[in-house]
Amino acid sequence: YLSVAISYAEIAAAGWVVSLPEKSFYINEVVVSASKFEEKRDDVAQQIQVIGQTDLRFMNQQTTADVLNQSGNVMVQKSQQGGGSPIIRGFEANKVLMVVDGVRMNNAIYRGGHLQDVITLDNTIIEKMEVVFGPGSVVYGSDALGGVMHFYTRNPQFSYDSTTLVKGNAFTRLATSNQEITGHADVNFGGKKCASLSSFTYSAFDDLRQGNVRSPYQLDAWGRAEYVQRIDGKDSIVNNSNPNVQVGSGYKQYDFLQKFSFMQSKEIIHTLNLQYSTSSDVPRYDRLTQYRNGGLRFAEWYYGPQKRLLSSYNLNYSRANKVFDHAKLILSYQEIQQSRHSRLRANTSLESQVEDVSVVAANFDFDKLLGEHEIRYGAEYTYNDVSSTATARDIDTDSTWKIPTRYPDGGSRMRSAAIYITHSWEIAPWLIISEGARLSNVQLSANFSDTTFFPFPFRSIQQNNTAVNGNIGLVFKPGSDWKISILGSTGFRAPNVDDLSKVFETAGAVRDPITLALTQMGNLIVPNPNLKPEYTYNADFGISKTIQKKVTIETTSFYTFYRNAITTGRGTLYGDSLTIYNGDTAIVSTSVNAAKAFLYGFSGQFTAHLNGILDISSSINYTYARIKDGDNDETPLDHIPPVFGRTSLNLQLNKFRGEFWVMYNGWKRIGDYRLGAEDNEANATALGMPAWYTLNLRGTYQISKFLSAQVALENILDQNYRQFASNISASGRNFMFTLRARF
Repeated sequence: YLSVAISYAEIAAAGWVVSLPEKSFYINEVVVSASKFEEKRDDVAQQIQVIGQTDLRFMNQQTTADVLNQSGNVMVQKSQQGGGSPIIRGFEANKVLMVVDGVRMNNAIYRGGHLQDVITLDNTIIEKMEVVFGPGSVVYGSDALGGVMHFYTRNPQFSYDSTTLVKGNAFTRLATSNQEITGHADVNFGGKKCASLSSFTYSAFDDLRQGNVRSPYQLDAWGRAEYVQRIDGKDSIVNNSNPNVQVGSGYKQYDFLQKFSFMQSKEIIHTLNLQYSTSSDVPRYDRLTQYRNGGLRFAEWYYGPQKRLLSSYNLNYSRANKVFDHAKLILSYQEIQQSRHSRLRANTSLESQVEDVSVVAANFDFDKLLGEHEIRYGAEYTYNDVSSTATARDIDTDSTWKIPTRYPDGGSRMRSAAIYITHSWEIAPWLIISEGARLSNVQLSANFSDTTFFPFPFRSIQQNNTAVNGNIGLVFKPGSDWKISILGSTGFRAPNVDDLSKVFETAGAVRDPITLALTQMGNLIVPNPNLKPEYTYNADFGISKTIQKKVTIETTSFYTFYRNAITTGRGTLYGDSLTIYNGDTAIVSTSVNAAKAFLYGFSGQFTAHLNGILDISSSINYTYARIKDGDNDETPLDHIPPVFGRTSLNLQLNKFRGEFWVMYNGWKRIGDYRLGAEDNEANATALGMPAWYTLNLRGTYQISKFLSAQVALENILDQNYRQFASNISASGRNFMFTLRARF
């Protein structure tokens, strides 16, 4: 906090309450994600961004995906309003790892395209987010190629005396661009030994209104001119009275959290963590706007309620002995249900695919300090059980029949086991060396029982992959608030059930790679049992300088060599490169291992405390990537965002905090797209995705000790734009109002 001078009389007149303006930058932040134990951010070689609880409340975003997008260092793709797929250093979906309270969220059906699972995390109860950039496979195992996003929810608070500690928070938020109504309440009961935290959040989002000011490259390509509505038992095309309203994008969400903590002693704490998230049906907006043969293709296309249940037991033991100083045990169980439902226009067959995933996991982590040496080690076991079913129902007659499942109907199972060790040596206060290694084994089995629809030349898929990963880092602090870091690391990702065995049609048309003209044929992705694990070899170089404790400049550059990269390529089905699926001709594609690929880029951050009340900060990120197709041939790698960043001006007063900020993206030219893969070029313009920027303003005022109000005006200029690879336009001008209370 910033220091203030105030007289005794002024304190008394203010009711013995003093408001201290908060600093926006902490050079000695404590982070956990890099090693699973607390350490100073300044001592870690990896690039890490921390978003704390105070900033989360001030950002006041509708979903956790929106929070990540506001960070300025993570880009988020969206195929529908009820979604958000983070991209870190050109890696997305199952190539970045999400962890909540020490439990990995990535499961056996995390796909390589775009994911919306991050919105099942309620950002209103998150205490802090840590984003670790670059491979995190040594500490976290498979999937952490591009980075790790670790979300820490709030813990129950104990009482420090004999009275019961009762604390609570509540807020309601309204927004104009999607007619949002959100309500949240949480309450904490704490005794000296036992404590409880309960939280509930409800959000309702109507159809999202896009901006009205269009780029000259875009024209009216993204307007919603018409939509399908069932009238008198028939699918009718209805003209949209306001093409900026993206009809078919609204949804609702419900989030619950319950934690119980028991302090057995000062050294031993037990915590039971229960989280449940569900939603209404979530319309798949990109599919609802897809045209085929001159008309809207689908009458219905929606995800069923996305359900995520997490239950975990956490033991924190801090009684030092010869083997460890601190120990953590996490036993967890997760249930995830996802479903897809679609019906072609003028067709009465509603097709439904349902996936159920059960995940059991155990994590053991230990820490030991030996002089200037700190050793951390642990073990992990995870078991995934996947069940996939599919049926069709005639909406007129209610008759049902079987259809192809998305994943093998005989069930799929995935097991992983690993051990790891890391070591840090503080040779001197200005020199720290760290290194680590991990041994992982991942096994997978998938069985096709019914081959009526796709009689593949195999009835089952079996894989057993073992990998060794390592890293070594150096932090050098030559003085005068300099920090220089060098890091070499490797990453590993074993193919999962989605990579190996799914049958899936990608959305929309694709562009011909030569003429760039749109063709109405989509892509049908079929299984490839011969996929191999993908590996990355990464080098980071970072340098930062703090000048007079007021100005901080940070830059990080990286190079990643990517081997056996899993991407989408051309395939055949029964020897043919084309097939009929959903009544239309489709190009047969499959997941393949590219021989080699490479990525490089940089990020830069600037923070300045201009005086006691005014700060400025800015970030920028750039990534370039190519696949090596031959000796000299290079083609774009998918998921690579354009240059993007964020600049903000913050004002801190005793009871008021305000921010003016700019979000910006550069061009993503069509020549930098990987055509027919996951970049969704059909939803861009013929030239690619135009550059854009938005101007935004928000503020919060502390009305009293127990009450505060927040207002925001986002996209002030009402720009019409899309994030790279997104199939729904971003929000137009949006006014938000939030009233918060605490006791």
